[in-house]
Amino acid sequence: MRLHQDISFCHSQDGTRIAVAACGAGPVLLRAAHWLSHVTYDLDSPVWQPWVEALSRHHRYIRYDPRGCGMSERFCADLSLATWHQDLEAVIATVPVDRFALLGGSQGGALAIHYAARHPERVSHLVLVNAYAQGSRTRARTDAELLEAETLFNLVRIGWGRSNPAFCQFFTNLFIPDGTPEQHRWWGDLERETASPEVAAETLRQMQGLDVLGDCARIRVPTLVASCRGDMRVPFEQGALIAATIPDARFVPLASANHVLLPTEPAWAVFHTELAAFLDEPAPHPVLAGSGLTTAESEVLHLIVAGLDNRSIALRLGKSEKTVRNQVSVILSKLDVSSRAQAIVRVLGG
Repeated sequence: MRLHQDISFCHSQDGTRIAVAACGAGPVLLRAAHWLSHVTYDLDSPVWQPWVEALSRHHRYIRYDPRGCGMSERFCADLSLATWHQDLEAVIATVPVDRFALLGGSQGGALAIHYAARHPERVSHLVLVNAYAQGSRTRARTDAELLEAETLFNLVRIGWGRSNPAFCQFFTNLFIPDGTPEQHRWWGDLERETASPEVAAETLRQMQGLDVLGDCARIRVPTLVASCRGDMRVPFEQGALIAATIPDARFVPLASANHVLLPTEPAWAVFHTELAAFLDEPAPHPVLAGSGLTTAESEVLHLIVAGLDNRSIALRLGKSEKTVRNQVSVILSKLDVSSRAQAIVRVLGG
């Protein structure tokens, strides 16, 4: 069953139209915008849909497309950092509560840091995932590091959204090197769906110049910082630097090479368990004690509980339907139940 979401629009200070989506019910968790976002397309994505599902389970999860991307206004004259901050503030102005948890991933982390430092009265919790306080040009210390940043910018200008498999593989492997073929295909499609090459390149150029390290020391709200050790998009050291600079921040290293965590990897469960404890919400259901389920079987079980059939699970995980069918049989046997319905009751009933 496809997640239900409510879509609305607000206008930034310069009149730019911003698309906002909300799923779930409960305390508000708002995500600052990041690159590669499309609020409707994300719900069909084997990469982003699990995130939306997980974060809306106990919250009113609000996210929005950055200017120039997704369902927000696509043709914008101004893609500067200042307007990004204004867009976030415009979205926050629509949030009908005094305080909310603020989530920032990748460059969205810099937006979240900037806002939380200035408006601690609005932010109850700050969550930063594979975030950075300084963009690649800002933190560059050698000619080689500057050249690397410039090279990536030029590659986006000439290769973004093209069907050339060399470009597609390069960009995809920066974000989800351990993804399945299906997830890689979706990531390549997302490039074409979310933004033009010109917008993507200018957005990247602005991201490379980010610098909110000075704001980190001003943060006075509870903060959770999680970073993947093998992330090829954002250096692990950036997360450690943020956590060391924000007073009393909790730092969670994650054993993953992905910039965007995938539900099939152990780091997914580690992060979401830490997040649940930090936000004081019910923890994600662990692998049932004594069941002997593998990580792969646990992920299939999670999708069974979400109501997906074997074909849908196969498409989501990039497996054959036969493989999924066999895994379901093994899961039922390990849980000592005879049907999918009984397995769901076993999980939800604890």
